[in-house]
Formats: sequence, structure tokens, C-alpha cells
Amino acid sequence: MTELHAAEVWRAVLGDLQLQVTRPVYETWLRDTEAVSFSDDLLYVGVSTPFAIEWLERRMYQTVVATARRVVGHTVDVRFQVGPQPAPTGEGPRQVAPAAHPDVPPRPAPGILNSHYTFSQFVVGTSNRLPDSAARAVAEAPGRTYNPLFIHSGVGLGKTHLLHAIAHTCVSRGLSFRYATTEQFTNEFIGSIKNRTTEEFRHKYRDPQVLLIDDIQFLNGKEQTQEVFFHTFNELHDSNRQVVLTSDRPPGALSSLEDRLRSRFAWGLVAGIQPPDLETRTAIVRKKAEQMHLSLDEDIMELVAKVVRRNVRELEGSLNRILALSRLLGGPVTTSLASQALADLLYKPTPGTMDPDAVIEEVARYYRVTPQDLSGSTRRKHISRARHIAMYILRRDVGMKDTDIGRIMGNRAHSTVIAAVAKIESAILKDPQLQKDLLAVKEAVLR
Repeated sequence: MTELHAAEVWRAVLGDLQLQVTRPVYETWLRDTEAVSFSDDLLYVGVSTPFAIEWLERRMYQTVVATARRVVGHTVDVRFQVGPQPAPTGEGPRQVAPAAHPDVPPRPAPGILNSHYTFSQFVVGTSNRLPDSAARAVAEAPGRTYNPLFIHSGVGLGKTHLLHAIAHTCVSRGLSFRYATTEQFTNEFIGSIKNRTTEEFRHKYRDPQVLLIDDIQFLNGKEQTQEVFFHTFNELHDSNRQVVLTSDRPPGALSSLEDRLRSRFAWGLVAGIQPPDLETRTAIVRKKAEQMHLSLDEDIMELVAKVVRRNVRELEGSLNRILALSRLLGGPVTTSLASQALADLLYKPTPGTMDPDAVIEEVARYYRVTPQDLSGSTRRKHISRARHIAMYILRRDVGMKDTDIGRIMGNRAHSTVIAAVAKIESAILKDPQLQKDLLAVKEAVLR
């Protein structure tokens, strides 16, 4: 493989890693890495600091190598180096600067914003309409409405995007702001005590017109930091300066925080973001594809939206996989290629609880037959296909045993169930219509 392809290989690896690791790990350690060269089954990757090399080699090496081998299709090794300069020609020992505390990741400086995290790039649906409207309101009139604004959701649903979008609006309107994670706030507070710069720290977080703090739940167990944040919050609120907080839970569920903090967090507006529905996920895929200059047919966008249900980060990672595989193979993005890129997700059980009776009823409805047809003895082609799909979903997504599936599907032998599941598994990557059928049925059951 030529050096020209190194970037494509690494893009594919990053797309896969983005689905395997948490957002903080990906954003801190992987997002800004870049391929340097790829030859003789050795992939060189440039990182920003010797500390990053130390951390990646200690914590991520096996995962990165295994992912690279899966992408390339054969044995490959990965070496990290500082910067994008050409890879070394020899194999002599590489000197790595010692890390004072390798378990603590460095964080990007407060105020560094993601250029894609703007309001115009935030796809609004029924699951996030209130947080989006509230974020826009506080960006346009800080301190006047919804103060504080408290946004909560699970991982990868857009909390940080909205914080950055507010910050971008502040920049465009000439308003001062301070964006930081709770970890940054804590580390800077501890540093200010150590370095006797508490007054500087105080002004840094109390002078801006808008304070944006991400992942406030991580104040858990930090009594001194909770104390200083309590006074910071009070001063900002009393002077009508805007405070916006995000968390993985609403204030009332943050039981490890002081009551006085939880009470203040609920003074303004508490807005939750729910997982996006199919229509919103499809719109997000369309928007992300536009950002990546990736031309996709509607069928492919719908496939991605149906396969990836949990969060926006996984949608983006899936598109990265598809784009990388397309470039590696030197061909257009087809349904077959997209299915190949998302093969492990197509096989992955759908999160959520599925009722066996609901599965059978929904399969019957989708194929316009009756539940009795599925459990009956007829071998007509369209009924047999529906029956096999029902068995497949009951095994892969509900997790039922073959004997139990056979029993509820007309007292069939477990070997019949095994054969039916195997038939669907062998056809799923080759048959786009089968993929659509499976995903449509599961979407309806979980709706």
C-alpha cells in the first residue's frame, strides 16, 4: 500500500475506534492524530506530545493494533511519534519524555471550540427541541432567561455541542465567556492553591458574561471544589451573568452533590435530551455526510440511521467507517459497501427490551401474514422468510434459547431454528432488502 493511502487507513481506524471508546478518550487522545506513513506493514501515526505517546502505548496500544489489523485485513503494527514529520528509517530506541502523572490525561485549553459545534449544525428533532431553544435563548440574551440552564442527557446526544454553540454565538456577539469541563475547573482550582494564584482563578471564572461548564456530575466527592463552585455560581447569578451546565443526570439525581448546589442547579430551566428517533437520526446522518462531502443515497442514509440507534457520536463514527472503506477500495459508496463497513453493527443486538410476542406480531404485520402463519406448517416462500426473520430476531435481539424459540414457533426442533438463523446470517450482508426488513421490524418493536 502506498504512503498516499496511510491517511485512509488511519481514518478507517479512527472511525472504528470512535465507536469503541468514550467521547473524552477519543477527543483527548485520538481525534487530532494523523497518519504519517504506511509501508512494510508498519503504520506510523503522529501525535502532539511525548506524553500522548506514553498514554496511548500504555492504555490503547492493543486496541489500536487490533482495530488496524481488522481494517487492513492482515497483520500490521502501529508506531506513534511526535508530529507529522517523516517516520524514522531505523528501529533504534525512541526516547519518551517521562510523564509526571500518566493516569491524568491533559485537557484542551478552556475556550478551544469545535468549529462544527454550532447551532446551524445542530439537528433539531422532537428529542432535543427544548434544550436547543433554551440554548439559543441564553446565547442571545445571557442572564435574562433560564439562569442557570441545566442540560442533561446520556453520552453522545449533543450536550457539549450546545455548549460550544452558545460559545460560538458569544464570540460572534463580542461577549466574554469561559468554557471548561468540570475536570478542568477542578484542576485549575487545585493549581491555584498550589501556586498561590487563587485571585487569578477567581477572576477567570467570575468575570465572564457567560460560564459554560461541561459534565458537572464530576464534582462528586470534591468537597472543596463544590464549595468554590457554590460561591462562583452565586456571584455570577447575583450579577445576572449566565451559567450553563451539562450533566449525565438531572439535578435531583445528583445525590452525591451538596443539597444547596442541586437546589441552585434547578433554579432556572432543566432540559433533557432524549435519544433521537429514526427521522432525527436520518437528518443527522444527512448533515454529517454533507460536512464530510460524502454523497449518499437515501437508502444508505436510512440504513445507517436504523443500524445506529444510541447516539450522534456513533452515527459520525459509522460514516467515517463507510468513507474510509470507500476510499480504501477505490469505489463508490454503495449499499453493499455500507453494509460491509457496518457489519458488526448489523449483527449487534439492538439495545432495549423486546417482548417475544411483540416480535412475532410485528413480523407478521410487516409481511402481511398472521402469527398463526408463522407458527404453522406452510412453506410458502414469503411466509418461510418471515418465519426465519422472526427466529433470527428472537435469537439475536431477544436472546432466547433455540429450544424456546422452537416451542413458540409451532413446536419446531431446535435444529430447525439453528438452520433458520444461519440462513439469515449468511444473507444479511448480501441482501439490502433483508437488511431493511430486519431494521424496520426492530424499529417498530422498540417504538
